[in-house]
Amino acid sequence: MMRRMILLLGWLLVTATMPARAQSPADHEARGAASLEHLPALKGDYFPLTDRSSGRVHHLYVRYPEGYDAKAATRYPVVYVLDGDSLFPLLAPTHLFLHYDEHLPEAIIVGIAYGGFDPAINKRHIDFTAPGSDASAEQGGAPDFLAFLRGQVVPEVERRYAADPQRRVLVGQSRAGYFVLWSAVQDPDLFWGRIASNPSPGPAREQLFVPPRSHARTDLRVAVASGTRDTVERQRIARDWTTHWSAPSSHAPWQVTLLTLQDGTHAATIGESYRRAMLWLFLGTGQAALPQ
Repeated sequence: MMRRMILLLGWLLVTATMPARAQSPADHEARGAASLEHLPALKGDYFPLTDRSSGRVHHLYVRYPEGYDAKAATRYPVVYVLDGDSLFPLLAPTHLFLHYDEHLPEAIIVGIAYGGFDPAINKRHIDFTAPGSDASAEQGGAPDFLAFLRGQVVPEVERRYAADPQRRVLVGQSRAGYFVLWSAVQDPDLFWGRIASNPSPGPAREQLFVPPRSHARTDLRVAVASGTRDTVERQRIARDWTTHWSAPSSHAPWQVTLLTLQDGTHAATIGESYRRAMLWLFLGTGQAALPQ
């Protein structure tokens, strides 16, 4: 009996000190999907995606349109939300309410998340800044991140879901707003609509104003939202970008609007930025509620 007791205690000690099994992408996917199944306004899907360039895992959360049926003929706009760690759970249900109250078309909402705010895994300071002479060693990864969106994220989303490739929308706030504007110049046709909410300063500012790369579409749209309580420098970037690309001499491939949010702050008014920008993109107005 004593021998059995000693053997059992030894086995328990060994198993308790063994390193935990590394979680596979399938583990992440199962856990992520289960975590949202009891939130109907966020009903959808989840999958991890590894950036082939950086080797980093990104977490993609997907909200289905109300009444979504992947087998039906209907194809939906897809809204790609950067900083999905914080903005996906906010903007996904906001879109549902905009569909109810403002008759905004339903859409598939995709939140691209890092998995936390810890700088060890959250690399937004790298991904959302362009390389330039004034970029630090911890900046300048925007080209690689744009390639990740173009080569992996968008194709995978459009493979999995009933997406309309003609109506892709990219949403970014603050530093991600800078990336949205930069990406518009670098790859105009990748997204039909873009929303830059209170874009922050970044390195290589001059790249926001260079001639856009080759493009075929003539129906592109970019909405820039700017809160009057944000910093003077951020308001200036929003104003300068929209003024430059609104001029006939710019030969811009986009229609551009500046949405000024009276008493708007840098981050807390992202919901109103999204509301007004989406109304302008899809319904031609960024003002108050549309007439019934």
